[in-house]
Amino acid sequence: MDWGSLAGLVLALVAIAAGQWIEGGRLDALLQPAAMMIVFGGTLGAVLLQSGLPTLLRGLRLARQAFLPQAAFHQALIESIRGWNRTARADGFLQLERFITDQREPFVARGLRLIVDGVDPLTVQKILETDIDSYEQWERQSIKVWEAAGGYAPTIGILGAVLGLMRVMDNLGEPALLGSGIAVAFVATVYGVGLANLVCLPIANKLKKQLHLEVLKRSMVVEAMVSIAKGENSNVIEERMNSHWQQQGK
Repeated sequence: MDWGSLAGLVLALVAIAAGQWIEGGRLDALLQPAAMMIVFGGTLGAVLLQSGLPTLLRGLRLARQAFLPQAAFHQALIESIRGWNRTARADGFLQLERFITDQREPFVARGLRLIVDGVDPLTVQKILETDIDSYEQWERQSIKVWEAAGGYAPTIGILGAVLGLMRVMDNLGEPALLGSGIAVAFVATVYGVGLANLVCLPIANKLKKQLHLEVLKRSMVVEAMVSIAKGENSNVIEERMNSHWQQQGK
């Protein structure tokens, strides 16, 4: 669990609730089922219409990654590349077979398999880069679910506010009903803006950052695989990997 991300979300919600309490407002005034149904249901429906059910479900599943720590991979990857290259230069490409069976990342295993099968370096590069492009496009479609929700939620909140005011206008002659209509109107706006700026857009930006690092990792793997297939020295490969990380990983 990435406790920093979780703490950020909790801090934002607590700050809003505390501000409401300090100003003398009731905390239960922020709990309006009608406004919640309008904003959350309307936003979900709009995103479903835009993205389709399969993409929506992928996006919802992807959200948990925003609250999971992304392990540092640079040094571990360098060590693995050094081991692969040392084995390939000393014992031949076929001996890389034993690394494939223990590899938990399909992308890395595919690169090693291409080298073991004797595929030329240029073809290895083209295949793996195509794989990266497909992966990135697939992930970005899921991330767009949260970006879309962040765009629709405030507008749906305004729609809820208008509906609440319409109820107020319909019941001007019944003062007892005016309060609930006004509450729905204002709380719907709070829900819409809060959902967008406290949840949806932060999750989308966090996922984009994680995607950038994963694509960087895979790009470094591609360069390493091509270099190993060419029989380059381990020190040269490591220097290239370090330069790549310093330019794009920080």
